[in-house]
Amino acid sequence: MAIARLHGGPLDGQVLPLDSPDLEQLIVPYSETQVVYHRSGAAQHTGEGDGPTEVAFLFVEEEDSLVQDGEDEGGSR
Repeated sequence: MAIARLHGGPLDGQVLPLDSPDLEQLIVPYSETQVVYHRSGAAQHTGEGDGPTEVAFLFVEEEDSLVQDGEDEGGSR
């Protein structure tokens, strides 16, 4: 198991599970928008017995509102 530790932005200090420690970018839903975090450095705690593998991600940007399936940019169906 691997975890992402988020730095900066609205999710600063949050820890999220990662499917793969090789990810370079995370796009996470936040309120009615989404935030983008990019990998910062190598994975930590990669040995056996030293806890879950941890990867740091730094805040990059907050994107405009999320578009739901079946909706256009204006929010109508």
